[in-house]
Amino acid sequence: MKIIQTPARFYPCIGGVENYVYCLSKELVKLENEITVICANEPYGRKEELIDGINVKKLSYVGKIANTNMTHQLPFTLLKEDFEIIHTHIPTPWSADWSNMISKFKKKPLVVTYHNDIIGNGTSNFIAKIYNSTALKSLLNTADKIIITQQNYLQSSPHLRKYEDKIEVLPNGVDITKFKPLNVNRQENTIFFLSVLDEFHEYKGLDYLLNALKLVKMEIPNVKLIIGGKGALLDHYNKIADDLDLKENVEFHGFIPEEKIVEYYNKYSVFVLPSISSKQEGFGIVVLEALACETPIIGTEIIGVAADVKKNNAGVIIPPKNIDELAKAIIKILTNNFASREMGINGRKLVEEKYTWAKIAKMVQTVYKELLL
Repeated sequence: MKIIQTPARFYPCIGGVENYVYCLSKELVKLENEITVICANEPYGRKEELIDGINVKKLSYVGKIANTNMTHQLPFTLLKEDFEIIHTHIPTPWSADWSNMISKFKKKPLVVTYHNDIIGNGTSNFIAKIYNSTALKSLLNTADKIIITQQNYLQSSPHLRKYEDKIEVLPNGVDITKFKPLNVNRQENTIFFLSVLDEFHEYKGLDYLLNALKLVKMEIPNVKLIIGGKGALLDHYNKIADDLDLKENVEFHGFIPEEKIVEYYNKYSVFVLPSISSKQEGFGIVVLEALACETPIIGTEIIGVAADVKKNNAGVIIPPKNIDELAKAIIKILTNNFASREMGINGRKLVEEKYTWAKIAKMVQTVYKELLL
């Protein structure tokens, strides 16, 4: 099959949607599909290249709205392409909306992976509401299939309920050949957090984690929080750490290169993702990556793998925005090496059985094939 994917950005850009499209496309190529990704040229590089069998075409852009690149050449590029299905993504309006229009014009099936709602603060929230009541509605009406990564999103999103008849629940995956246990010693009493540190990712809950760390420090004075990622709010989070008297307990490591990320998951005691917004947190792929490395996790009930983590004893799941419960969960894992090790083993087994990208790609391919019958 000839499939077009239209994320806003693509590898080597790092983010939830970018990772989803890259890993899924790579596995679809192995299943003998022809995959073309059309996206913005960010970071700037070659306009056309072959990445792991994926044809990648990068377009110049004139700016961003709602963290989405305005690629003015996108509609003309899509019109020239020969494809059987176009697969686009929300929350990236520009690329999704043009994909919608071109699919209508060329009378080709449209698949939308709905990662999370489009919301904002202040003026951006007003714009989001207008978009959601107009262009988003058109997109979802046109879509032949809508993929969501967790069942709960059907209830938490106000935009999906009327489309239940064309929704497929297919989880995110993880590359278990890349993310795996390494023969390294875990550093005691260490916590790892990973995210882009900007206003678009405040929902990851780092401020709640920092406040919980102050409570953990009372029980474990030498506790250390390692924060991976960079962004416009780095100084803001630095100040929170200083104000909470955590200067000796927090390390900001900045952007972590791809070749180092597996080592990071392996050498710290626990991975924490205290997400606070079910409207913005579509799944939490970083949790799967940590589990694949046999690292116990702490997450909120919002993350896509929460139910399986609880069922399989692969970590601790807590309510969102609950600083006391977050601190208790951290202390529980850091002070019980046997339980922590057992959780890590259970987590690796869980992703091997249910969350490999190879398995997810086969499910997505089935969706494609059904649309072409």
